[in-house]
Amino acid sequence: MTIHKEGYKIIAVSFLIIGALVVIVNLIFPSQSIIHYLFYASCIVFYGLIVSFFRIPSRKIVLDDNHIICPADGEVVVIEEVEETEFFHEKRLQVSVFMSPLNVHCNRYPISGFVKYFKYHPGLYLVAWHPKSSTENERTTVVVEDKQGRKILVRQIAGAVARRIVCYSKEGDSCVQGEDLGFIKFGSRVDLFLSLDVKINVQLKQKVKGGIDVIAFFE
Repeated sequence: MTIHKEGYKIIAVSFLIIGALVVIVNLIFPSQSIIHYLFYASCIVFYGLIVSFFRIPSRKIVLDDNHIICPADGEVVVIEEVEETEFFHEKRLQVSVFMSPLNVHCNRYPISGFVKYFKYHPGLYLVAWHPKSSTENERTTVVVEDKQGRKILVRQIAGAVARRIVCYSKEGDSCVQGEDLGFIKFGSRVDLFLSLDVKINVQLKQKVKGGIDVIAFFE
C-alpha cells in the first residue's frame, strides 16, 4: 500500500497540528489523567483516518479492450438509461459508484485510449446520491475514446463533504486502463455513461473496487 500524492500535504499538516495540540494540552495541564489518554487516543484515531483516506492499495490491473473496469471503490447506486446532455446528446446507460469517506478515493480510467473531451463545472454541493448531483454539483467530465472509436464519459462529482476534485486529464492525452485519472477528497461519486449495447456486469448495491471489478463488457 502507498499514499496518494494528493495526501502528502494534508497528512503532513495534520501531523503538525495534532502534535502542536498535544504539546499545548500538556503545557496547560501537565498532570496526566484519563482525559489525557482519551485525547491521545482520539488524536491517533483521527490521524489514522486521514492517512487511510489517501491510501492506494496494491492492485494488479488486468488490461482488456473489451472490459469497462470500475473507476472507483464504493457502492453501485445507479444503473439506468438516461439522456446524456453534455457530450453525447443521446440515450446512454448510467452507472454510478458512491464513495464513502472510508473508501479508497483514487479514480481510474475505465478503458485505454485518449481523452476526447474534458470540462470542469463549478456547482453545488448536494449529497452525492441526490438525483440532481450529476448535473448541478461541482464536477468534471472526461470522455475517453479507445482505438476502436468507442467512447465512455466519466464524471467526477463533488458531494456535501467533498470540496476538492482533482482531475489529471487534458484533451488529447493518451490514457491506460486502470491508471490514475484523478482524486476526490472526502467522499463523493463517479458516474459512467456507456453505450446502450454494452453488457452490464454489476448490480445495484454491489460493493466494487476500482481497477479490479468489471462494470460492463463491450458487445
